[in-house]
Amino acid sequence: MKTELATPSGESPLTLHRYPHRKNETLQAFDAADEYIIEHASTWQLEAGARVLILNDQFGALSCWASAMGYDVVSVSDSVVSQQATLENLRQNQLPYIELIKSTEPLPKRFDAVLMRVPKSSKMLAWQLQQLASVTTPATRIVAGAKAKEIHTSTLNQFEHWLGTTITSLAKKKARLIFVTANALTQKPTEPLSYVDVPEFSMHLANWPNVFSAKKLDIAAYLMLPQIPSSNEERKILDLGCGNGVLALQAARTNPQAYIYAVDESHMAVASAQHNLESHGIDPGRFECSARDCLTDFDHTDIDLVLCNPPFHQQQTITDHIAWQMFCDAKRVLTTNGALLVIGNRHLGYHTKLKRLFGNVTVVASNKKFVILKAVNAQI
Repeated sequence: MKTELATPSGESPLTLHRYPHRKNETLQAFDAADEYIIEHASTWQLEAGARVLILNDQFGALSCWASAMGYDVVSVSDSVVSQQATLENLRQNQLPYIELIKSTEPLPKRFDAVLMRVPKSSKMLAWQLQQLASVTTPATRIVAGAKAKEIHTSTLNQFEHWLGTTITSLAKKKARLIFVTANALTQKPTEPLSYVDVPEFSMHLANWPNVFSAKKLDIAAYLMLPQIPSSNEERKILDLGCGNGVLALQAARTNPQAYIYAVDESHMAVASAQHNLESHGIDPGRFECSARDCLTDFDHTDIDLVLCNPPFHQQQTITDHIAWQMFCDAKRVLTTNGALLVIGNRHLGYHTKLKRLFGNVTVVASNKKFVILKAVNAQI
């Protein structure tokens, strides 16, 4: 695994690691798109102190480079993990602090340059581009990058629509750049929230642009909803990886005596969950929504039930380490005889992992694609 990112201007290489740290890590904290963006931005020869906006930095490669160049850096991300990785890598390289902004916050005004990783979600891209349109001018240097296969005609059309003249680079190491001049006519902005109706459960769910399954409720959630237990025994319930909060909402409804925690590493997911619990009449004194890396710094050991629909990717990389971290964190916070209810694709093998960790696992429900598993934190 390569940990040193060479810089085109001849400065010392940056030492970069993914976050959270794992033993025997095989994945890099930067990729060809990061290298390509930095290579191009190095030709701008901006003055020290220039205002540089960075969007969607994955593990801090762009932010560390810009900080090392002496720029005044603002980095915007939807990911708590990405923000933590950026802070860790800045410290590792003894670089100055930069300003970190949540994806749900408005952008500051005036930037000399913008470095952007193209987000996977087209809705997120549209939202960020219309934000950029309000803080950039034709003089602002703008470059975006991604894997070449992730940049489509529709991607370029969005840049043209919201910002202006758009051209692309040749592919290099399977990455491609997008160059933009912010000279488009002002477009009518769209609302950040979109809505999904779930009539079977009388829900009208709001979603910020980067929330998973924002256009319709995913099949896994549909399977999980009727399996959420309703009893007087569950006093504290945790929705781990809450997304838009659909499971937390159902748990709150069917367990009116319970206090609900909704946790996700996406700022937009947490904002969506907060909105949906409030808009469906759940007393704000009965729940807490927070953005964090799994259950890091979640100091509880009194949770009776954990609901979990784990992701199987980090950024664009398929991985199972997040699910394993979620399972371990759930076991740590559960009471004796507290239960973890997990849904996942059959092929992911969660049954084996849960049996190894908890010593027990049962199948609660299943269909051709998904399975719901229950593990009890039994006293040893």
